[in-house]
Amino acid sequence: MTATAPYTCRYCRLASEGTATSCPHCGAPVDVRARVSDSGWQEQPAIKDMARIQMGRSTCQVEGTYVPSADFGLVGDDWIYFSHHTLLWTDPAVRIQAMPMAGAWNRALAGLPLIMLQASGPDPRSGATRAAHIALSDDHPGEVIALPMGAGRSVIVREHRFLAATGNVSYSWEQANLWFTTQKGDEEEWEYPLGRYVDRFSAQGAPGLLLLHSPGNTFIRDLRQGETICIQPSAMLYADPSVGMALHFEYPATGGLAWGSNYSYRHVWLRMWGPGRVAIQSVFER
Repeated sequence: MTATAPYTCRYCRLASEGTATSCPHCGAPVDVRARVSDSGWQEQPAIKDMARIQMGRSTCQVEGTYVPSADFGLVGDDWIYFSHHTLLWTDPAVRIQAMPMAGAWNRALAGLPLIMLQASGPDPRSGATRAAHIALSDDHPGEVIALPMGAGRSVIVREHRFLAATGNVSYSWEQANLWFTTQKGDEEEWEYPLGRYVDRFSAQGAPGLLLLHSPGNTFIRDLRQGETICIQPSAMLYADPSVGMALHFEYPATGGLAWGSNYSYRHVWLRMWGPGRVAIQSVFER
C-alpha cells in the first residue's frame, strides 16, 4: 500500500495512507482479511498490542490483549473524560478534576455510585513540552473498541460499556424504554432486558474519539433499510440512532417437557431493524 493509494478502513470507514500496520483512526489492523459469516456478521478484529490512535495533537495507545488498557498521551488543553473506576495509573502532570454533569447524576454500578472525571495535559504555564500520560482499563477480559466520531455523528451505547471519550464528544443518558412485567403471586416486577438506561454520545463541532470496552469478541453488521435481526438484549454493544429497537417474545412449544405452559417459558429477544450499524459482544448476561 502506498501513500498515493489511500486505504479505507472497513471498520471505521475512514481513509488513511495505509502505510502503518493499524488504522490511525480506530486502531484496527490494516493487514487482516475481512471475516464475514454467511449470516452477514463481520468480526471486528481486536486492536493489536501497542497500536497507536491519533486524536488531534494527543494520542491513545492500546496496550495488552487479554485485559487491554488505553494509555493516553495528552498535550496542552486536550482532554478526555471517563468513569472514576476505570483509572489505572496517571502521571503527576495530568490535571484531573470532577466533570460537571447536567442534571442529577444517579447512575450506579454494582450498587456503587459512578463519578465522571476529566483529565487534561500539563498546565501550559508549567512550560512542559512532553505529553502527560494517563491509563484506563476495565477490570474484565475483552477488547477495547475505538469509534472515531465525525462531526455530528451520534451513537447509542449499552450502559457500563463506556471507557473514555475526548472532550468534544458530548454525553447524555436516557431511558431505554424497553421493558416488560412479570407476575409473581400478588407482586408485579418490571424487567429491563437491555438495562434501564442507554448512553448517547455525539461529536460536537469537530471529530472526536469514543472508546468502549467489549467483553468477549465483537461483531458488527450494517442493516439495510427494513432489514431485521433478533439478538440477545444484553449482547448489544452499540447502534446507530437510526436503528429501531423493540422487544420480541417467543413461546416455543414445550413438547411435553416439564417446563410448564408455553406462557411460563418464553424467550426474550431484542429486535433491531435498519438502516444503520449494529455491534454485539459475544459475552451476554442471561
